[in-house]
Parts: sequence; C-alpha cells; structure tokens
Amino acid sequence: MEDRKPSEEFSLVQVAEGIHVWLAPNGSWGMSNAGLILGEDESMIVDTMFDLNLTRSMLNAMATIEPRISKSVDALLNTHANGDHCHGNELVPTERVIASEETANEMDELPPAVLFAMVERFKGDSSALGQYIRHAFGAFDFSNITMRLPTETFTNEMSLTIGNVEVELYEVGPAHTRGDVIAYIPSRGVVFTGDILFNHETPIMWSGPVDNWIAACELIASFDAITIPGHGPVTDSTGAIEMRDYWVMLRDQTKERFDGGMSVLDAARDIDLGPYAGWGGPERVFLNVNSLYREFGSDRVIEDVMDLFAEMGAIWVAGNGLPADQSN
Repeated sequence: MEDRKPSEEFSLVQVAEGIHVWLAPNGSWGMSNAGLILGEDESMIVDTMFDLNLTRSMLNAMATIEPRISKSVDALLNTHANGDHCHGNELVPTERVIASEETANEMDELPPAVLFAMVERFKGDSSALGQYIRHAFGAFDFSNITMRLPTETFTNEMSLTIGNVEVELYEVGPAHTRGDVIAYIPSRGVVFTGDILFNHETPIMWSGPVDNWIAACELIASFDAITIPGHGPVTDSTGAIEMRDYWVMLRDQTKERFDGGMSVLDAARDIDLGPYAGWGGPERVFLNVNSLYREFGSDRVIEDVMDLFAEMGAIWVAGNGLPADQSN
C-alpha cells in the first residue's frame, strides 16, 4: 500500500442559509472539516487545516462565496487544540481568534516542527510504526508553520453575534482533548461539533473522561440540527447518537476486560466492535482502550505517544496485509 497522498477533492458545501462546510473527502488522520458562518456584513470561520497549503485552498474557496474573506474575517473559532483544526490559523485575516481556555493552554504543546521532524525521521522506515506514521501524517507539510494562538478565551459557555447570526459556544471537554468546544447556530439549525463527532470514523480519546464525551453527544443530539462532524460526512442528530452508543459499548466492554485482568492490548484485540467494525481507523480502538484503562485506574497503560502509535501501527499493518520490518 502506497503512502496516503493529500487529496484535492475537498469541497465547499452549503448546508443552510449563510452556513458552508469545507468538507474533506474522507475522515482519516488529518482530513478534517471546517466551516464558514456568514451573517450580515460579518463572517466567522470554524477551524483551519493541518497545513498551510490546505488552509490556503480552503480560504480561496471561501472567498469565491464571500470575497471580503480574502482581506478580513471577523472571528475564527478553534474547536480544540489538535493541529488539523488550528495549524492554518496564521493565514486567516482576523484579529479575533476564539477558543476555550483549556484549548489555548494545550495548543502549543505539540508544535508543527515536532510533527515535521517525526515525518522526516520515518521516511523509508519499513517498520509498522514507520509505515503508520507516514500513513497518518505523510500527506501533510508541517514546515514553516507559525502557531497562532487564541486572542480570546472562555470557559463553559459563550455567545457571540456574527452580523445577524447568533452563535452559541459550549465547552464540552475534556473529552477528545482537554478543551473541546461545539458551536450551535440556532437560527440556522446547524451545529459544528469539532472532534466530539467522527462520523463513521473511529474517534480518538486523548483526554476523557468518557462520560463527558457521552454527555456531549447527547447535548448535540438535543439540538436536532444539521450536524457537522470534525471528520466524516455531514449528518444529523442520529450521528451524535451513534457516536454516543459507540462510547457506551466501548466503555462497558473495556470495563469487563479490565475487571477480568486483561492487558490493554489483549482487551483491544478481544473486543467485538460489532456495527462499528467497518468505521475508518479501527486500529484506534487500542488508543481508546488504553485511555479507558487509565480512567479505570490501571497502572499498566502506555503513556508514551510513540508507543501508542507503534501498537496502532502493528494493528493497521496486520489489518492491511502489509509486510513490516520487525527489527525497527
């Protein structure tokens, strides 16, 4: 299998009056969605892309809908701190970058330069880890990115008006990350979920606790709105319920194996994913089970991120029938 290449098939899709989605062609690693909210004479962008090239493409497409975006955007919201939702911040012509306080604190903990060095390190590496790093991150250019941090932060809830459009922000983390935020536009019946929702993609729980994530899904579903996930196609409240049910299933199955004394790896291999087995990135179940074991109080979890990627890489390589150099 060749290394994944960046796709040029992103599309700008209108989902409601004044609401557009920059929609990735798939929801895999780094292939995230973003949004554009247009009010009367004002605009707001929800999230940027993993690298500058992808962010430029997004902004150019948005400028075909609203030309003033090329010169001025009234606000930028970052739903969380992962780079595929904020690495392009520097290109957005705005003085107002909004995020939760925890997101702002977390945003510079994994600089783009670290990802650049990691991709460079594993070029040509035939180990399972090397192949997986290239699969996840090799399609992106992490060079010459200057992280632009939020200028305005909040905790719990915040409301703002973009022209004549009211936007309600809810901090629902820690869950996927420490400071996840969703953005609800009541007058348009749309909610941007960030990575609280992966639609038909296996989610990743870096932080937890899992019950926060479950509660966030229920809040999203309660809006009964057009639902924009961080990864995957546009959905509605059923997508949030499906994500909630995934976490309930995984929490309960993982707890049974934790109580039975299984290791993290054995538990991840033993769990029957049922209707979720066909979701993209099924190897991420290992990371999620590891996070749940930590939440349950295990002292046998993996803390090193590269070790987590190595285990996911081994599962991914095996699942794709790829050879791997076991010496690396």
